[in-house]
Amino acid sequence: MEELRVKVVAELPEMEAEAAAGDEPVSPTGQYFNSSALHVSILAIFESDERLDDSQAMATVEKLFLPVSPRFSSIMVKDEKGIQHWKKVKVNLKEHIKTPIFPAGFDFYDKFVEEYLTKLATDRLPPSRPLWELHLLKYPTRSNAGTAVFKLHHALGDGFSLMGALFSCLKRADDPLLPLTFPGRKQNPAPMKSGTLMQCCRSAVRAVEIGLNTVTDFAWGLMKSTLLEDDRSPVRSGEAGVEFRPLIISKVVFSLDDARKVKDKLGGTINDVISGVIFYGIQLYMRAVNGDEACSTRVGVGKVTALLLLNTRNVNGYQSLQEMKKAGGRSQWGNQFGFIHVSVPSCEDAEKVDPLTFVLKGRQIIRAKRKSLGVYLTGRMLELLRKHRGSEVAAEFMHRTLMNASATISNMTGPMEQMMMGKNPISNFYFMVVGVPQNLTITVVSYMGKLTLVMGTERGFIDSNLLVASMKISFQRIFDAAMVGKI
Repeated sequence: MEELRVKVVAELPEMEAEAAAGDEPVSPTGQYFNSSALHVSILAIFESDERLDDSQAMATVEKLFLPVSPRFSSIMVKDEKGIQHWKKVKVNLKEHIKTPIFPAGFDFYDKFVEEYLTKLATDRLPPSRPLWELHLLKYPTRSNAGTAVFKLHHALGDGFSLMGALFSCLKRADDPLLPLTFPGRKQNPAPMKSGTLMQCCRSAVRAVEIGLNTVTDFAWGLMKSTLLEDDRSPVRSGEAGVEFRPLIISKVVFSLDDARKVKDKLGGTINDVISGVIFYGIQLYMRAVNGDEACSTRVGVGKVTALLLLNTRNVNGYQSLQEMKKAGGRSQWGNQFGFIHVSVPSCEDAEKVDPLTFVLKGRQIIRAKRKSLGVYLTGRMLELLRKHRGSEVAAEFMHRTLMNASATISNMTGPMEQMMMGKNPISNFYFMVVGVPQNLTITVVSYMGKLTLVMGTERGFIDSNLLVASMKISFQRIFDAAMVGKI
């Protein structure tokens, strides 16, 4: 699965080179994510078909994980000028590696694991020690024999950096001496050669298109972050403080080969297919909850929007840690991502509409967004806001941006081979962003020929079982429609 990316002409202000001397300054985005307005973390969840063997946990973390970045051994502190820095401290691994004890006498511990993840998603990491934890749940569920959960504060880095750090601690199950490999990105075909006049015309048309899209995206995004908010719906309560409420993490697994078959039929990318599945699944869920009223809006009105997170690094696939820190002479570590607002395609009747419509419309919307520098302008605006008003004001702007949208969607490309965590074979892994002021957060991960779609939903507001069922129906209908050539 291709990871969502954009290439920008100018560089984002989020270039996080380490300080030449003394403690490393906290990046602007790191300050946003650890503020009075936002406290965002990432849960990276690894499942094993075998009971977890934690005999090597301490040694693996100490020898492989901690050396990846000095931030894993640092806390955030403010100097006399109020500027935040990463301060190196001594790490007590016993405070960070935890093995909970559940009551005995159960064959499966699904409810216990669910409750533990809910509490883990809600609790804040203590600021007095480095902002990460490892939780080893040595109890079977109906889908696996054990679960390992890394909780990492988003101020440490984005998903690209943090998962790269975790992958560096894991080995291939078939041959530990070989590196993990990731699906490569297909390069766009080289344009056909033409005369100078034709090339100039094409460049002019493209420049005008980018310019118009940029102005439209930036203006609309600014309005969505300040004045316009999505309607209240079965996936958005519009209430304040939802980031502090209990969260249920549920997932559904699809075949990556089946997604490729749909992509081959329709053209485009795997991202287009999975975006269509999510958009259609949301509409099916809304209709199931509210009936026909849930599908009363039109595409483009913007009543139901999603924030798509984009990796802004100009790289193909994952890099080694050395490449990440030295690529292009600048550090690739840290938070280097942007977001775009995408209107979720809607319909009059989700049960009767051609499901492929959601894939095709979603592709059209996202392609137009990618031909834009709106992501760059938003990053520049946040930086100016931070410099002139302070990081807390910029964090409040990000909080409002998230709260005004209905959902956030992000994805990640995982290894093609099975991984080993110490002596534990990993059957599946996925991640979830927690602490976000939204009722619904969606992430997607590819691993070993599987696509795992993960949903973080507010308990008591969103019916997680119904949403999972809606996503399954969405994928199956899109697959069936594509296979019979209903395009």
